[in-house]
Amino acid sequence: MFAVIKTGGKQYRVSPQDIIRVERLSSPAGEIVELTVVLAMGREDGVKLGQPLVAGARVAATVLEHCRNDKIIVFRKQRRKNFRRTHGHRQHQTVLRIEEILAEGETHTPVKAASEKKTAKAKKPAKKKAAPKKTAAKKPAAKKPAAKAKATGADDKDSSSAEEKS
Repeated sequence: MFAVIKTGGKQYRVSPQDIIRVERLSSPAGEIVELTVVLAMGREDGVKLGQPLVAGARVAATVLEHCRNDKIIVFRKQRRKNFRRTHGHRQHQTVLRIEEILAEGETHTPVKAASEKKTAKAKKPAKKKAAPKKTAAKKPAAKKPAAKAKATGADDKDSSSAEEKS
């Protein structure tokens, strides 16, 4: 099963569960988008070609993320004129996962992922945390005794020199 779709001025051949990068779409991440411009559609019963579109055909896709493409360097130069300009450009893109290809009259049936089912069952009451331990209050640091010794030693010299003078 495949479809040829057109979006952002480009055409893409897609199948279910394909991941494609298209020009930026305005839908937020996680939302399901329906692409209605289907140019051709191939199924078990044959290929349908649109003139220009396949009537009623749609492609359901999930928006995975919005990102930017690799940088393109644009370099302009005029020879012999000392003119050079370098510019960079990164195009905005949307990453899509194709979910289903729908013909006229079919509806999209969203499939829940296995991770969503597990998270619903895994919810348990949170454990209570123990109270934090109290630490002893820090005492202010005592003055260094070496500083006092130097001061007292200097006073001794002054007093001894005063005694010698008398």
